[in-house]
Amino acid sequence: MSSPRLEKITPDNVLAACAIAIRPDQEGLVAPVARSLAEAYAQPAVAWPRLIIDGDRPMGFLMGFLDVPWRPDDDPTDVRSGLWRLNIAADEQGKGYGRFAVQALAEELRQRGCTRLTVTWVPGDHGPERFYRQLGFRLTGETSGDQVVGELDL
Repeated sequence: MSSPRLEKITPDNVLAACAIAIRPDQEGLVAPVARSLAEAYAQPAVAWPRLIIDGDRPMGFLMGFLDVPWRPDDDPTDVRSGLWRLNIAADEQGKGYGRFAVQALAEELRQRGCTRLTVTWVPGDHGPERFYRQLGFRLTGETSGDQVVGELDL
């Protein structure tokens, strides 16, 4: 890993973003990049999609979410921002790109005045819980569908 950076998704890099493939054992745990980009297109006010680049090579994809009402029926004041998707290319995992991406998103959210970063994940043997816990996320005790909720204080 030299000096990775996040880049906006553009017509010039959208195909490279869509070509990012995770490990086969992770496919049921995170949506493909193409689905994330469709969701970002449908919800541009809350989606923050970025390509993770090192040199000129795409290493992964990150999509943050911004100012989402978390439980609008129970608590309309609970508005959160955080990590919506993280896809690191199968052969690039374990090299620090995921850590870089989460830290870059945390910095973006800090600059926007956020005090916490929320993430959800599917629990299980091949899931990302260990990764997120090593970054300092703590379980909140909440669930979102079939996923658990973690938070990182910023």
